[in-house]
Amino acid sequence: MSYATEYWQYLVLGLFVGMAGGSFAIGIAYTSAWFSKERQGTAMGIFGAGNAGSSLTKFIAPMLIAASATGSWRNVPKVYSIALLVMAVLFWFFTYEDPLHQKDAQKDRRRPSLGEQLMPLLDLRVWRFGLAYYFVFGAFVALALWLPKYYVGEYGLPLATAAFLTILFDLPSGAIRALGGWASDKVGGNQVTWWVLWISLVSLVILSYPPTTMVIHGIKGDVAFSIEVGIVLFTILIFILGLAQGFGKASVYRSLADHYPTSMGVVGGIVGVIGGLGGFTLPIMFGVAADVVGVRSSCFMLLVGVVVVTMIWIWRAESSERDEILFRHAEARAELQDAELLEHARRRRHLLVDWRPDDDSFWAASGRRIANRNLMFSMPALLLAFAVWVVWSVIVVELPHIGYQFSTNQLFWLAALPGLSGAFFRVLYSFVVPIFGGRNWTVYSTALLILPTLWIGYAVQDPGTNYAVFAVIALLCGLGAGNFSSSMANISFFYPKRLQGTALGLNAGIGNLGVGLAQLIAPVAVYGGALLILGGSAQTHVDQGVTAPIWVQNAGFIWVPFIVLSTVAAWFGMDNIASVRAGFADQVAIFKHKHQWLMSWLYTGTFGSFIGLAAGFPMLLNTQFPASDAFKLAFIGPVLAALVRPIGGWLADRKGGAPITVWCFVVMALAPLAAIGFLPGGSGEGNVQGFVLMFLILFVAAGIGNGTTIRMIPIIFRTLRERKVMRNDQAALEQAQREGSTEGAAAVGFSSAVAAFGGFFIPIAYGTSIKLMGGPQGALIFFSLFYVSCVAVTWWWYARRDAEVAC
Repeated sequence: MSYATEYWQYLVLGLFVGMAGGSFAIGIAYTSAWFSKERQGTAMGIFGAGNAGSSLTKFIAPMLIAASATGSWRNVPKVYSIALLVMAVLFWFFTYEDPLHQKDAQKDRRRPSLGEQLMPLLDLRVWRFGLAYYFVFGAFVALALWLPKYYVGEYGLPLATAAFLTILFDLPSGAIRALGGWASDKVGGNQVTWWVLWISLVSLVILSYPPTTMVIHGIKGDVAFSIEVGIVLFTILIFILGLAQGFGKASVYRSLADHYPTSMGVVGGIVGVIGGLGGFTLPIMFGVAADVVGVRSSCFMLLVGVVVVTMIWIWRAESSERDEILFRHAEARAELQDAELLEHARRRRHLLVDWRPDDDSFWAASGRRIANRNLMFSMPALLLAFAVWVVWSVIVVELPHIGYQFSTNQLFWLAALPGLSGAFFRVLYSFVVPIFGGRNWTVYSTALLILPTLWIGYAVQDPGTNYAVFAVIALLCGLGAGNFSSSMANISFFYPKRLQGTALGLNAGIGNLGVGLAQLIAPVAVYGGALLILGGSAQTHVDQGVTAPIWVQNAGFIWVPFIVLSTVAAWFGMDNIASVRAGFADQVAIFKHKHQWLMSWLYTGTFGSFIGLAAGFPMLLNTQFPASDAFKLAFIGPVLAALVRPIGGWLADRKGGAPITVWCFVVMALAPLAAIGFLPGGSGEGNVQGFVLMFLILFVAAGIGNGTTIRMIPIIFRTLRERKVMRNDQAALEQAQREGSTEGAAAVGFSSAVAAFGGFFIPIAYGTSIKLMGGPQGALIFFSLFYVSCVAVTWWWYARRDAEVAC
């Protein structure tokens, strides 16, 4: 580095310098292997105190520069290189192979493969520890970079003074890590981590309070007073926060040593990577938050959110782990419950310990009532999720009319982005119900929808909001798509095999209704000025010289009170099922099944078409028939599809899902080709009525197909499991049914995740076809060919007489 002169040279060398951070993962595993479990925390804490080197270099480097005859920084890398070489030599001559490797060598054990070493990464507990380390280490690094600028901007300090005060944060935090390791040995890493999070939360809440001036209209006149965090209190709180993070860095790794004593290298490495990402991503997020909120303390508001999410995840995961252990050891649970020695061994509300929906007597006595109650609260939550997911299909139509100069292709991208992010959220949400519980996840995921809806309301009121911000909001709206995977997986556990088609059809059908309602209600709120108490000022709508006031922000605000009500209702009205427990590794077995991928293909044809057509239909009508107001009736298609979806599930329960699915795809293959004949051409303006009619037929066929294909998935996986056991072995059959139900639920979620890409590709296909060919004909022909492939897949594997899994 001392001899580098070009930018690319510094860039490459910087990457190599960054690799030095990888030595931490190796060193932590090497150090922990030498010590007993009771002393590992202290040992790793002392080793981790090396983080203080990042603070010490702020003293040492300037001294080396000052001591140099030329005053050049180029001597600093040379001195550091010599120090590293000396340390390497000392380490080589005075250390030994760690005990674990010595034992393996003596017993001539086979070294584990890379795949075997990476297996712990399938355990969600690793990622939970990673999130905790993201805060205690990643946020520590981010604040160390951010604080000098904060001191200068907020308190007007000289840069040198700001840098000195920052050292009061990062130097003690690194040095005290050893004490954090000792405390973790004494009281446990988990206990120390909880104290760290609580202390950090209190400190951050105070730090996040912006300078505020309040005026009280008193009897004798106005009384004004100000509230702000002064520089002394700020520095004290930052010092406390740094100490807490220092303790936390040690406690997290002490907990890792408890859970993964033989995998500390891999697990410690990935947790360290997640923490390191915090040091990269959080400063960027601090800047974005400051730009969006306009308050410097927004960086601390963001960290409050990180801490709260971490605490909720840890609390729920620990509760679930305790429940799972007690469920597996029923005798111990009963003994503890009788003795009242353990609080969480007692019966808990909203936890169904005994759940046997396929037992007719149980179903008639109480199962039906409980299942229907959970379905009743699940449906409105899913409806709101779909509404939030597709609300951009309404907003993009109005943005050009209120002054935003975006191209047609950019607008199609905004309509498509929720589909893209929604697909990825669905992958994640596919596996969460057996881990966190259906009721718990419904509450969390529904409440999370408040974030994009509020942000929409405020962003569209600012004429300076750029395209990138709108793109981020559109991506966050994809959270609503994720709710479908978890909701369908959850409801599938409540109903017997013979009623799953109807139940899933109702849940999804009412949920899908949110698409049509969003395209019906959002325009009413936008043009009618509803929610003026939240809506703010009107924008001026300009269309062909005609102006009118509208409130585009209400497209987001209108959903907020309903989201709050649905969240509260789910909290009080829904249940978790104790027997539905499975880790991530147990559920990913579905990826080995060819039927998972076949059904993902078919569900993309039905649901992917429904959501993609709904997202792109308003813009398609607006671009192809600009003189018509037909786009205002675009909601009819999604509403029809949602209403007929339960009919598809009901038919599948009685006639079988595969035969009906075949006919749905036949209709869907013909409708797009017929629609091409009604498009505007060189000889005329087209026929908007015929075009809309063909799309309504397409929507109805997709809606019925949604109900039939989603019913097929759990049936396929349960059937495959049941075939592997003897029919006269009742215990094995019940176990096979439970495993098949768990796999089927994960398969439903993952299939819906794949299908959600339809919400992205269909609008993009329209935009690309219009850009390249001048019209959507190319996209419509492609859709038709895809549906023909779906006919072939359904008939061969599921519908013909000798099909592999007739359903």
